[in-house]
Order: sequence, then C-alpha cells, then structure tokens
Amino acid sequence: MPEEILIKKYGNRRLYDTEKNTYIVLEQVADLIRDGRQVRVIDAKTKEDVTAFILTNILLEEARKKNFLLPIPLLHLVIKYGDTVLQEFFAKHLEQIIESYLNYKSTMDEQFKKWLEVSAQIADPAAIYKITPFKSMMDLFAYDQGSPEKERKGQKDSKKESE
Repeated sequence: MPEEILIKKYGNRRLYDTEKNTYIVLEQVADLIRDGRQVRVIDAKTKEDVTAFILTNILLEEARKKNFLLPIPLLHLVIKYGDTVLQEFFAKHLEQIIESYLNYKSTMDEQFKKWLEVSAQIADPAAIYKITPFKSMMDLFAYDQGSPEKERKGQKDSKKESE
C-alpha cells in the first residue's frame, strides 16, 4: 500500500483517484486522510500541485456544515496578517503544536485507562492477589483443614470409633 495517493484534479472540479482508478469527491479524500493516508493532488492539465487548495476546500466544507472552524478572532488575525506573520507560524509551529497535543492526549488516555484498571482492582482486592474472597479476616489465618497431620488425626479418630 503506497504511502501517498496521487489524485488528479480536472478542470470540471472532478477528482480522480489514481490508485483505485475512480472518481472521488472531497468527502472521500477526507476519509482517506482520516484513515492515515497521505494524498497529493495535482492539476491534470498544468501538473501543478494543488493539494493545499483541495485540503483547504475540505476544511471549508466541514466548517460550512458545522458553521464553525476557527474562532472568529483568529480568523480576523489570519485575514489581517495573511501571508506574513501567520504563514510562518502555520508553516513552522502549528503542525508541531497539534502533534504535541495529540501525543499528550494519547498519553493521558493511556494513564487514565491504567487508573481505571487500578481502581477496579482496589474495588475487588481478590483480583489483585488472584485468590478467592475471604468470608472474614479470620479465614485468612485459619488452620489448613487439608493438612496431612489433620488427615492422619482424622484417620486415628475414625479407627477408634470403629473399634
């Protein structure tokens, strides 16, 4: 399975998946990305890389459906500073920030899962020691009924009774 899928964009706004040899829509491109695939979109006529344009269209479509993409003050800043300060920020830092956040979230999810497991063990102490629950604390220290000495004593007692 190739890491990057090449998609051709035709003049009529149609997108062609060269891996599956079929036309696809923006939502299907988004699904490919959600599945962990990388896509590269080129204009079929000019061979120009239009990946950023297509991915931006996907974001705009999703924002249109939800009526929200980014906070309004941030959108004002993007428009105001456009391709100067914010372009550098987006290019250099935003990807790192999002990846750091996702790593942190994954770590916290794992830690929370471990806490839940420990909590379940504390709620059921028998699970920690893999023993059967005791009826009382005295059962923990009770004399072993099945010891060889007890069995021999029980045999002597039964011999006496039979005589």
